[in-house]
Amino acid sequence: MKIIENKQIAIVGGGPGGLTLARLLQLKGVNVKLYERDLNKNSRVIGSPLDMHEESGLAAIRAANLLEAFKKNYRPGADRMVIANEHAEIVYSDHDSKPEEDFGNEHFRPEIDRQALRNLFLDVLQTETVVWDSHFISMEKQNDGWLLKFKNGTTAYADLVIAADGVNSKIRPYLTDIKAFYSGITMLEGNVKGAKDNAPIIAKLLNGGKIMAFGNEKNLLLGQKENEEIGFYASFKTDENWASNSGLNFKDNIEILNWFKTKYPEWNSIWYELFENTTAPFIPRSIYCMPTDQTWKTISNLTLLGDAAHAMPPFAGEGANMAMLDALELSENLCSDKYVTLYEAISTYEINMRHRTAVIAQESLQNGELMHAVDALQNMIKMLTIDFKQD
Repeated sequence: MKIIENKQIAIVGGGPGGLTLARLLQLKGVNVKLYERDLNKNSRVIGSPLDMHEESGLAAIRAANLLEAFKKNYRPGADRMVIANEHAEIVYSDHDSKPEEDFGNEHFRPEIDRQALRNLFLDVLQTETVVWDSHFISMEKQNDGWLLKFKNGTTAYADLVIAADGVNSKIRPYLTDIKAFYSGITMLEGNVKGAKDNAPIIAKLLNGGKIMAFGNEKNLLLGQKENEEIGFYASFKTDENWASNSGLNFKDNIEILNWFKTKYPEWNSIWYELFENTTAPFIPRSIYCMPTDQTWKTISNLTLLGDAAHAMPPFAGEGANMAMLDALELSENLCSDKYVTLYEAISTYEINMRHRTAVIAQESLQNGELMHAVDALQNMIKMLTIDFKQD
């Protein structure tokens, strides 16, 4: 651990990747601070649940000594899947075939709410590790490190900065000019609270798990969240600036419902209760991806992880898992006696990370195309049937 001995590490961004890295470094006695723009851990609603994968997310959780805590907080059965057509007719379900708990099985992908996962790490980090209300604005070179500046007027010095601040990272440009490109797909997010009463038909169809509904090159993706809440995404191909050019008021349920009726005219009225009962506003999300052939010149006091390094579409369920695996691999390199310099440790991490995530990003892009194709329903049934046979 000589290469980071007596060095101050700054992680910018408190998502799964940043929190995982902070925990893993602290376990090895590293001086680390995590700067997060949120005012506190409960200041905003965090998105859809995450499915953890054995070789990545769960591997990082094990390394962080949090597997038992994870088992107490994940939601058994939430990984169960229903595939439906636009008329809400079920064409595939694994509800009766999937075991509730099978940790150690490479195909088991337990679901956990994002806030619950966040709390797992926040609960075990040392006091004052997370510096809230730290919205990163800029940084400048100072000595061999960086002086970070935040919106609230504070500053902080770090010998090594690790950007975990997402697809719109403000730190990434200090390392590379390469930008993410628009994938061609936009998703409109909504959340229904008290779904058992407010969306009873969909809640019954969901049955505590997930729904993927396909029809006419469009889809609806739904998942059970905590407190009887349903999160969903209307996903469709459109131009990059659809949200700003649509003229839609995303705070108006009736207006968005009418949009859905127009955009998804062939879809059954069963789906309307999602739009009628969403707690506004709806959130439009243009889906981006980093180039799969990206590269940059390593420097010894700055690196990236997660979406800041390799943003990708969500259609392989790998974003958070890759971020947590980044954290695991980076922490191992930084704390290994194998490397003589920080440059060597970071360079090895970045080369491996770019190669690994390029493969996953390409898979995510291909899945996005399959899921928005004319024959998307048949594509997904085929994919899931193959996976089931492998199980």
